[in-house]
Amino acid sequence: QVQLVESGGGLVQAGGSLRLSCTDSGRPFGTYYISWFRQAPGKNREFVATIDKTGDSPVYANSVKGRLTISRDNAESTVYLQMNRLKPEDTAVYYCAAASVVATWPNLYDYWGQGTQVTVSS
Repeated sequence: QVQLVESGGGLVQAGGSLRLSCTDSGRPFGTYYISWFRQAPGKNREFVATIDKTGDSPVYANSVKGRLTISRDNAESTVYLQMNRLKPEDTAVYYCAAASVVATWPNLYDYWGQGTQVTVSS
């Protein structure tokens, strides 16, 4: 059983930084692809970034490329999302999710965390 817990969200000014963490307290962490999604009020959940089982080959949404960095530490059962040069349009609830395949479509993900709020003020 995979149990994902996000942390690290908060309120930050535009141009600032945050680091989100996603920790899995369930089965061996290295057996899943882990991704970050986000959902702003009134909008669909959208893909942000994904990383493979060994921490290689990250893939990013065009809207965050060059500003956000995904990484993972399997020994710590944690995936990170370093968020730099944040913009007001990055404001959303951020979720981490686990899947057995590489995908950007949220319906293919089997496990989700509860989400953490990121608010970027202008």
